[in-house]
Amino acid sequence: MKNIIKICVVTFLVFAACKSEKKEIETNEETEAVMASYDSFGDKITDEKVMSSEEMLAKFNTLKVGDTINVKFASKIKEVCSKKGCWMKLPLNKETETMVRFKDYGFFMPLDSKDREVIVEGKAFVKLTPVEELQHYAEDAGKTKEEIALITEPKKEFTFEANGVLMKK
Repeated sequence: MKNIIKICVVTFLVFAACKSEKKEIETNEETEAVMASYDSFGDKITDEKVMSSEEMLAKFNTLKVGDTINVKFASKIKEVCSKKGCWMKLPLNKETETMVRFKDYGFFMPLDSKDREVIVEGKAFVKLTPVEELQHYAEDAGKTKEEIALITEPKKEFTFEANGVLMKK
């Protein structure tokens, strides 16, 4: 009797292991198929549980200077640093955008990535950006000296530090 119970338990475990292995293989294949449609930068992230840019704007509007939240959202690149690809601007709506930098300058975006769809994951926060930093970004973006000279006030900005980016191919 004990041997019959042992045989049943062993048989069950063998079938259960095979079944879960098959599910894992299917999940990996699905993930690989999805990831094949993106170029990945920085940490490996997924395209699951992604907020829209409008939802991200609503989150930003609840933050005060110094607050930080971990999020993932999608947008289209409006502008990218023309020198190294060390930052990008993503629109949140027609009037508002977020400045995205990359964690520890550990990766950069291609210089020709303007207008590409991206998913970014990382930390969102609100900060007061000093005039000198705003002028530096304007210079990186290729603005004229006259345009740079017009920057005379610090700016409250929605900022994002990405630890990973997926860019649609």
